[in-house]
Amino acid sequence: MAFVPQLSQPIVIIAGPTASGKSDLAQQVALAIGGEIISADSMQVYRGMDIGTGKVPPAERLVPHWGLDLVDPGEPYSVAVYQEYARRAAADIDARGKRVVLCGGTGLYIRGVIDGYEYPKGDQVGNSVRDAYTELLGKVGPQALWEMLREKDPESAALLHPNNTKRVIRAFELLSEGTTYARQNANLQTIPQVLPAVYLALSVDPELLAARIEKRVDGMFEAGLAAEVRGLLDAGLREAVTAPQAIGYKEVVDALDGLCTMTEASERIKLASRRYAKRQRSWLRGDSRVRWLDANSRDGLLEAALREIDCAR
Repeated sequence: MAFVPQLSQPIVIIAGPTASGKSDLAQQVALAIGGEIISADSMQVYRGMDIGTGKVPPAERLVPHWGLDLVDPGEPYSVAVYQEYARRAAADIDARGKRVVLCGGTGLYIRGVIDGYEYPKGDQVGNSVRDAYTELLGKVGPQALWEMLREKDPESAALLHPNNTKRVIRAFELLSEGTTYARQNANLQTIPQVLPAVYLALSVDPELLAARIEKRVDGMFEAGLAAEVRGLLDAGLREAVTAPQAIGYKEVVDALDGLCTMTEASERIKLASRRYAKRQRSWLRGDSRVRWLDANSRDGLLEAALREIDCAR
């Protein structure tokens, strides 16, 4: 049975697509209501992956931040492990009379905290089935592995892109446990909420968001993204930084390997980020609990967020 804390006040969730301004607003909200921030970003848990994941630099953190730098790149980590960590952190924050502000763009992490997910064994670290298929992936590649899944479980394979290797491997794990990814996916909407929360999400017009993504990626390169990636490669972490979900890293690796120019890598990151933002928006639109805030302008955004939080009391 997963740990579920008893919180005295609802969690404040600040979600939204990449480059929508979540981190800035979360800090402003936390300062205004006496809160501490728990990151809900599946890439920010990794040490040394700072610039490319958009972590708020330590010198710019105005309140305590949780959920950052938890494991080394490549070290096993899962939403089940995150659920336990984030709920324990929320209990600690709440017990000290502070408000919990959950901020990030990984929808499964957010739902894992507030909804009653009971993760099967395969979602824990150190799973032998996962290890076996991860090794097989290295031998046959993403497309061949996906085709193997399609032969065994066509319904689940139809829901997954071949390059989404983490989910493809997860589908094999679920098969070994007597269920399927498709069946689990269909049950997601029936899971009850177990922690009180005010679920806010930032809405930005696509054209404006694309411009913000462009500026954000340019800023990452100016801040030293290429050097950060080179350092990770020198540390022997190539497999971690070339993972399909490592947007901003695998593209720079290609440039460092001479497969493209750094300018081309930058453009690829911008394109991948726009596509990711679209998927994030679709995920949020599928959750009726989300209260949308117009974030086309920063003017009045904090006040609008605080009004929503007050209405939830």
